[in-house]
Amino acid sequence: MMHAAFPVNSGVVRVLAADRTPMDSQLLAEALARNADIEICGVCFNSKSALAAVASEMPHIVVLSAQLEDGESKGFEVARTLRSTQPNTRVVMLLDSSERARVLEAFRCGARGVFCRSQSLTSLAKCIQSVHIGQVWANSSELAFLLDTFAQMPAVNDVHTDPRAKLSKREQDVVRAVAEGRTNREIAAHLGLTEHTVKNYLFRIFDKVGVSTRVELVLYALTSAQSIAVTDSGAQKSIAPKSVGSRTVVITSQKKDTKNPLRSRRG
Repeated sequence: MMHAAFPVNSGVVRVLAADRTPMDSQLLAEALARNADIEICGVCFNSKSALAAVASEMPHIVVLSAQLEDGESKGFEVARTLRSTQPNTRVVMLLDSSERARVLEAFRCGARGVFCRSQSLTSLAKCIQSVHIGQVWANSSELAFLLDTFAQMPAVNDVHTDPRAKLSKREQDVVRAVAEGRTNREIAAHLGLTEHTVKNYLFRIFDKVGVSTRVELVLYALTSAQSIAVTDSGAQKSIAPKSVGSRTVVITSQKKDTKNPLRSRRG
């Protein structure tokens, strides 16, 4: 399947805002539009309009509420569809709370970041920028959910064998490129391969290391003595001995913002 290239846009991130009601979506879009590095290319509030807008506008990022007007979990369905039909568009899932099941479902559906409504709007802009350059955005508790789940996954390889030993040099190069946030097209150009060959490598790698999504593969790279950057009060510091490149997973630690218009107004 061929996918259209993004419109040329000098460093500005094109964002589609899709929240649970028309008013919520408009508030989200207006809040994000205050950032000079973000261009709002669409506002949606149900699954059908969100999918149509992504296909027509080709945003870099979709800030997508798990709950849309047409259903409690429609945002997850949209994310799953985008993962297969629009792989160049990255999803930031907007959650009412960092509940374990919702966080895990968001990443299973292909989200590259999860963002709780209690966090600040400044943090949301940072989240969008981070996901845009290939990072995975989650706070320390959310990442712990992922790591715990990943650790409990049954291994495809013999338990006494390091799965990395079964990856060829070229497969290790592909894993490293995925961990750096590169798309299949970028990996192909970087390694001098075709996109079809990259896809074949990924199928084999998924089978060898026992994962089924790119996010899980990034976590595999992290648990293989790779680098995690911790964001705390705007500063990043490495807590692992070896970097995966210029793009890393960001673990965020943010205080609640009582003035955040994205917070749930229920109750």
